[in-house]
Amino acid sequence: MRITYLNSASVLIEDKNIKILCDPWLDGEEYFGSWGIYPPYNFKSEKFDDVDFIHISHIHPDHCSSSTLSKLNKKIPVIIHKFPEKFLKSFLENLGFDVIELEHNKRTKLKDNVYINVLAADDCNPEICGKLMGCNVLEKNYGTSQIDTLSVIDNGEEVIVNTNDCPYQIAEKISFKVKQLYPNVNFLLVGYVKASSYPQCFDLDESIKMKEASNKQEKKLQTALQYVDLFKPKYFMPFAGRYTLTGKNTHLNQYRGEPELEYAQDYLIKNIPREGSKCIVLNHDCSFDISTGIKSQEFIPVNFDEKNTFVNTVFSKKIFEYENETIPSEQNLIDLIPACYENFEKARKSINWSSETKIILKIHDDLFSVISCNGEGYEICSAKDIHKFNQFLMMILDIRLLKWVLQGPRKAHWSIADIGCHINYKRIPDTYERGLYYCWNNFYSNNYV
Repeated sequence: MRITYLNSASVLIEDKNIKILCDPWLDGEEYFGSWGIYPPYNFKSEKFDDVDFIHISHIHPDHCSSSTLSKLNKKIPVIIHKFPEKFLKSFLENLGFDVIELEHNKRTKLKDNVYINVLAADDCNPEICGKLMGCNVLEKNYGTSQIDTLSVIDNGEEVIVNTNDCPYQIAEKISFKVKQLYPNVNFLLVGYVKASSYPQCFDLDESIKMKEASNKQEKKLQTALQYVDLFKPKYFMPFAGRYTLTGKNTHLNQYRGEPELEYAQDYLIKNIPREGSKCIVLNHDCSFDISTGIKSQEFIPVNFDEKNTFVNTVFSKKIFEYENETIPSEQNLIDLIPACYENFEKARKSINWSSETKIILKIHDDLFSVISCNGEGYEICSAKDIHKFNQFLMMILDIRLLKWVLQGPRKAHWSIADIGCHINYKRIPDTYERGLYYCWNNFYSNNYV
């Protein structure tokens, strides 16, 4: 088998008579335009016309890019896990694809002697993965959910394990199961980035941001090493989550705590827990033959002076999708709040969760909506009034995007706005309440669903 690295989590896996395109994000910017591809990818859709299958691990747009998928041949069947919720299936079918849903841990023949096995990471938990908002409305139950998946592709002799975005702690149990089923792993695709809005989008001192970014980077790289230690692959490749913030978010890049591939390569090689596993890194469109251990081209590191110039001259000029919208009036946003609060309350009661924390949502320059988390309702306040609250989560985002997310997940979703770094947070005290974010994902109007 052979692996060609394309971009981020996008890889092409080939055997003699089959090509499988995994998690394609090869065109444009994602998360409303804030995630950019660097180095730029020269996407030509016709180059993938001979692909036999597309495999999508989960619905996040850096793995399931609408811009990319809309340009690919719709005759290519798409393989996904049989998720409890059907958002991903519906999304792909609306693009024009035929979707094949596979049961959890069912090794399925694709063509000739090539098989795929898709396994759900059953312990999805935003406190572990760093996705502040979690992935609700995709979560079927509060406390555990099937959002992300890992996959195994084999030809009876060689085995490729793709961990996608699954942090080790989330997929630990199922990874042990995979190790039992596939004791000899030839190639491991392992994530090295913990893409989240913390700490770069939080109201913290710069020194604290830098410290938290360093801690975040270290923890994620350690989980990559845990995967290597468990699977003991012949080769492993750090991948997924390679992106650069664009537009008015470019200044946040320095605080993300998400290492460059070149740094991750050096770190993993120096700290690898065992001898025998070799770290492989590839440039765009370069391939690695698992049988021979030969690369099509030696890795060429990014020139960071050139990257900085590109960020300053190209990425910083990008316009986010919502920035082309008309600025809504105060009343337009206020009119959406009652239905949003009602939906929020239903979610809060459904999990029997309550907190004294107030959620403060900026509506306009001097206007805020203050939402209780204990059933006491909401109020509209001016800036001078919000100083009376001493336990709160304040969220500030472009009011054009705010209108979208208040209208509902078919227009925009809180978790996508969060991962895309479109929300600025101030949290007093600086503690994470999972129930709050779970319920907040339901703060939208059903009228627009």
